[in-house]
Amino acid sequence: MRQFLTSFVFAIGMAGLAAPAMAATQYPLTITNCGQTVTFDKAPAKIVSIGQGMTEILFSLGLADKIAGTAVWVGPVLPQYAEANAKIKRLADNDPSFESVVGEEPDLVAAEFEWHVGTQGSVGKREQFSGLGINTYVAPADCVAKINTDGGDGVRKELFTMELIYQEIGELAEIFDIKERGDALIADLKKREADAAASISGAKDLPVVFWFSSKEVSGDAYIAGKNSAPAYILKTLGAKNVVTTEEEWPLVGWETISQANPAVIVIATMDRRRYAADDPQVKLDFLAKDPVTSELDAVKNKHFVMMDAQSMNPTIRTIDGIEVLAKGIKDAGLAK
Repeated sequence: MRQFLTSFVFAIGMAGLAAPAMAATQYPLTITNCGQTVTFDKAPAKIVSIGQGMTEILFSLGLADKIAGTAVWVGPVLPQYAEANAKIKRLADNDPSFESVVGEEPDLVAAEFEWHVGTQGSVGKREQFSGLGINTYVAPADCVAKINTDGGDGVRKELFTMELIYQEIGELAEIFDIKERGDALIADLKKREADAAASISGAKDLPVVFWFSSKEVSGDAYIAGKNSAPAYILKTLGAKNVVTTEEEWPLVGWETISQANPAVIVIATMDRRRYAADDPQVKLDFLAKDPVTSELDAVKNKHFVMMDAQSMNPTIRTIDGIEVLAKGIKDAGLAK
């Protein structure tokens, strides 16, 4: 009897030490997303994803088999998802039509940006989709403390942080009842972020500018604003943004940028060719030949960091951006 009681107490103790099982999503699930209340009666079976960053998060959560169509791509998909992505219908490289999206008969439209699915959505308003029984989800990073108007990049009132991406991953994991996958993905990204920040020292207040593109090569440039994803990258590494406006991607003249004399210029690389300066080689040629830009310290010393454009957006690739810039600064001898 004593042996039985001892074994029983031991078993109870071991049970208390065991990891608790992940709680399953309880449907109907109601969430508040970018000011809208959305209710899911069950996990969505078919998704249309609008925005490369959104699509890559869905891939990272193992949801490729649920994606019926995608749109709005800037460059190649993350290499590990190339095979899965090749099997998914590309509705458009840029903005898809409302008809092409609903034609896939999704029960969820997931969008990276409000300008595609929102109050003035270029693809459609959320009410248009809900009127057809289609739920919508918009990345929190594009609406929390951010004002989006007139289809532009918007004004960000607070510094973007990766917590907004982690919120997105967590919410999508709950919607699809895959909490364990979501937690694992968040943990991996947080570790990479911490490792990248710890990999560099001595970059304090190093002036850096992020150049995404320009409508005209010699005209004003789309430069990362003070609360953007690139600003978060800089804060994480201790460097300094040369731009102080709250606009996400303000158009800034090179004469203004020259006054800050950046030590490093981060240049967006992309396959997209919508604007004249989308091509990174065009950017480099302009910087070398223009009488104003050619006098910048970054240009004289060839302190350029080439970075995938998606790493400059609020996505899981922002972590890639931290890693790439940390290496670029160290390689340039500007920090340890």
